[in-house]
Amino acid sequence: MAVVLVDAGGTNIGSVRYALQRLGVDAALTADPARIRAADKVILPGVGAAGPGMARLRELGLVELMRGLTRPVLGVCLGMQLLCTHSQEGDTTCLGLIPASVGRFAEAPGLRVPHMGWNRLVAKRPHPLLAGLGGDDQAYFVHSYAVPVGEYTLATADYAGEFSAVIARDNFHGMQFHPERSAAVGARLLKNFLSL
Repeated sequence: MAVVLVDAGGTNIGSVRYALQRLGVDAALTADPARIRAADKVILPGVGAAGPGMARLRELGLVELMRGLTRPVLGVCLGMQLLCTHSQEGDTTCLGLIPASVGRFAEAPGLRVPHMGWNRLVAKRPHPLLAGLGGDDQAYFVHSYAVPVGEYTLATADYAGEFSAVIARDNFHGMQFHPERSAAVGARLLKNFLSL
């Protein structure tokens, strides 16, 4: 199975790659359109801001390629947000693969932004990506922006209100948390993606 990590400048690429190696998969880091198009699974990692993330994809000529992929695609953290239509962060037009707008967490007393830490994942509907997810399973989050709950939401987490923790539409999937930092739960969900 050929798995690629899109080299879009995310700072979590090394840790995602290592998490995949622990699952027996040596994912190539690449910005080569032909290699991405030929892959069995494509992962778009990302840590940072929406504007620079999209600018990097445009600079590499990968925007239309990403939109046209038919194999399973997984966006992680910022990568998930880039799958959406728009991000409030920098008023950024994103890939438009999942019909959602990404918004900043509202400032509120006692609410720290960015949201950092472990939160429980709550499955909203069955999906192969969530196979084996238990009612008390938690994942590790670091983010200031979130995708609201909608028809594409597979699982939620709660931080002063529900937001989408896992999303999917057609062959495009996203995890707002860091599966590579989420211990056994993250490893299981990554494995589920590889099995799609």
